[in-house]
Amino acid sequence: MAVRGCSSSLTRGFHRNLLMAKVVPYLSAGHSKARLYSIYTTTTFDPNEEKFDKILIANRGEIACRVMKTCREMGIKSVAIYSEADAQSLHVEMADEAVCVGPPPTGESYNKMENVMKAIKQTGAQAVHPGYGFLSENKDFAKMLEQEGVAFIGPDTLALQAMGDKIESKQLANNAKVNTIPGYDGVLKDEEEAVKMANQIGYPVMLKASAGGGGKGMRIAWNDAETREGFRLSTDEAASSFGDSRLLIEKFIDNPRHIEIQVLCDRHGNSLYLNERECSIQRRNQKVIEEAPSTFIDPDTRRAMGEQAVALANAVDYVSAGTVEFLVDSQRNFYFLEMNTRLQVEHPITECITGVDIVQEMIRIAKGHPLKLKQSDIPINGWSVECRVYAENPYKNFGLPSVGRLYRYQEPSYLPNVRVDSGIREGSEISIYYDSMISKLITYGKDRPEALQKMSRALDEYVIKGVKHNISLLQDVLGHEKFISGDISTNFLPEHYPDGFKGYQLQEDEKSNLLAVACCVHLKQEQKSRAFLNQTSLMPSVPRLSQASFVIISDGVHHKATINETAFGYEIHVGDSNIMVDKNWSLSQNIITPQVNHTPQVMQLVNQNASGDVTLQYKGTEYSMKVITAEASRLQSLMPEKVAADLSGEVQAPMPGKLHAIQVQVGQQVGEGQEVCVVEAMKMLNSMHAGKSGKVKKIFFKVGDNVSEEEVILEID
Repeated sequence: MAVRGCSSSLTRGFHRNLLMAKVVPYLSAGHSKARLYSIYTTTTFDPNEEKFDKILIANRGEIACRVMKTCREMGIKSVAIYSEADAQSLHVEMADEAVCVGPPPTGESYNKMENVMKAIKQTGAQAVHPGYGFLSENKDFAKMLEQEGVAFIGPDTLALQAMGDKIESKQLANNAKVNTIPGYDGVLKDEEEAVKMANQIGYPVMLKASAGGGGKGMRIAWNDAETREGFRLSTDEAASSFGDSRLLIEKFIDNPRHIEIQVLCDRHGNSLYLNERECSIQRRNQKVIEEAPSTFIDPDTRRAMGEQAVALANAVDYVSAGTVEFLVDSQRNFYFLEMNTRLQVEHPITECITGVDIVQEMIRIAKGHPLKLKQSDIPINGWSVECRVYAENPYKNFGLPSVGRLYRYQEPSYLPNVRVDSGIREGSEISIYYDSMISKLITYGKDRPEALQKMSRALDEYVIKGVKHNISLLQDVLGHEKFISGDISTNFLPEHYPDGFKGYQLQEDEKSNLLAVACCVHLKQEQKSRAFLNQTSLMPSVPRLSQASFVIISDGVHHKATINETAFGYEIHVGDSNIMVDKNWSLSQNIITPQVNHTPQVMQLVNQNASGDVTLQYKGTEYSMKVITAEASRLQSLMPEKVAADLSGEVQAPMPGKLHAIQVQVGQQVGEGQEVCVVEAMKMLNSMHAGKSGKVKKIFFKVGDNVSEEEVILEID
């Protein structure tokens, strides 16, 4: 184990000016000028109040950076831990001290308690903030800290045990008069008992890891076959993610809303709730878009949910920040889902509308201080929205992980009332070992329309190159009429995109506008290629290209276009459309803002070259076009069409990952749709099925091997 630092004292203060230079001040109605930095809170810290000297953050990425910002505000030194893969990460540079805790796999680093404990002893940290995930809800880790006299910035061991076990927490919820979902209160022994209980409860059912969270170890089953498969996959996933393979089963409430209540409790008997967060937009039981408050919750329901959340917390003598999650039906009946005994990913939107720095309150509570706030002090000021920006391909099952290096990265944190919580920068690597989230993008407005408008603009100006990302899906959901009206549920994505997400669907005028801008991009490139700069000798005169005729190929369709440069911009004729585009933008910009028919547009110039290739990103979706001459178009039309290869006999990895299991062998007869292998990626298990019936011809990998996206795992004859 190695300790890295800038000097013998391991301080890293020289990074602070650089990091803080990225911070954007925030002010809104009801928020004072007491604190102006990127966390968007108005909580003030009393410098005379007793505090920890040094806190170790047992996490990585954006949440580690987030906790360090509050530590810095409170004058507390921070210690980072990191795996070998994270040695150059932002959270390592941001900390005052940093300790390597092992190789990249989480089980050998971030989740290896003895290595984390060594780092605590080595640095003399007085307290540990676990963030979320990893060891954040591990009662054994909390017990180790207690035995060493180190404060755990979270709940006590008994509360972790009670609320971390979904079976026990459900029984406690019943005893505390909290509404619960019908289901089986025991632990499922095997597949057959799962099927038996599912039939007694009635389909659909939800299989859930007892010690789980974050959508891992969860499967919905609609029949016996899906229950058997779900039991097996959820058991393996739960064991891998939480070291606990126990499962429970309960009734799945179809088309509910997922709404949660943030609570804060201290050791002096004070407890309160910080209103609700709407988290219904999900994929694979993981949240994608959150907002606070909810459009659906009225004051009476908010109060009832908050009071039940606090009652449950009090039932286990809970201390620190926690989140009680509920499912809410169309009649505003709500049912306890689980309690997350940690800082929640989406906590920033609560900070925005209440002004409470939740991390600071967690640290104060862990030091033994009482809450400074009462329930009557908790406001709802404005509206806040959070989008989770993932390194994922949204066109595959609403988001399968993508890995790679960010060769171009620009956050829209310069926009007003925009906050970006991230732990990466240009040049960072997105690897197979950790969660695929790039950042949390948060916006604030005086009301929901303003917050959504700011989010749309921020997504437009978020530059991410090097990995696939889900900005196109986020933009499409934000612009969907059902989302805008607040008519949402946890089934939103499969309901409104039954055939999967296909990208933003352009209107006819938008198609023409994109073709026109592509034509302008190509003309600018042609003019640039003809220019001779810094020449002292006489060169042949090359006429400036100011008008031309082109053919623009988009989705296989050839569009004739003419373009004429004027003193004010470009006049483009495409099809039946006459379009004016200004010229006050440059090919060197990542983000271009052309005026199209006197209306400002925001696009990203993803790619352009002298061969006529132009790729523009509009509303998050990339559109590739080719601008060529009429003669080139004629010749291209004479080329034979390439016949698509039959890939039904190939089972390909849908994403980079590790081969978790192979269920077949060479020579075995398989049927179409039969499971043949399982790929593990970013702590999730993905079942792979045969595309056709036949005999297994060849298997190219063995269990434990790493596979790349679209790499052939096995062939079927």
